[in-house]
Amino acid sequence: MIFTNTINSIFAVIYGRMVEIYLTASLGPIPLATMANHEWGSIGQNYLKSLFALGFQAFLIMVCVGIYAVLVQRIAIDAEIMKAVWACMGYTVLLCFMLFKTGSLSKSVFNAHWYKPALMILVIKVRNVI
Repeated sequence: MIFTNTINSIFAVIYGRMVEIYLTASLGPIPLATMANHEWGSIGQNYLKSLFALGFQAFLIMVCVGIYAVLVQRIAIDAEIMKAVWACMGYTVLLCFMLFKTGSLSKSVFNAHWYKPALMILVIKVRNVI
């Protein structure tokens, strides 16, 4: 049962990241169009940093799951079953924390400051110009 909950939480995080990548990539033409302009070029650069950070986040998720697999394999269930259950639960909580932390870690590595409200401000500015 603990293993099933762990797998479900891992898949929920991974599917959420996949949707985030798809949404970020689908909005790509708007910020990339700003790269030609000298004043608005930073919007496109920050968008690319954010996209690279999302890709790096996938790598960090794989590393976290690999570390979790190694930690769980080392649990000995022969001696005390309750100790093994608590150890597995502790590692699961640690995995969930690590999975949620991968987003902020990858954004800080790439110095990505792409915020979705910035896109809305850009759309409003473009509408006012046209």
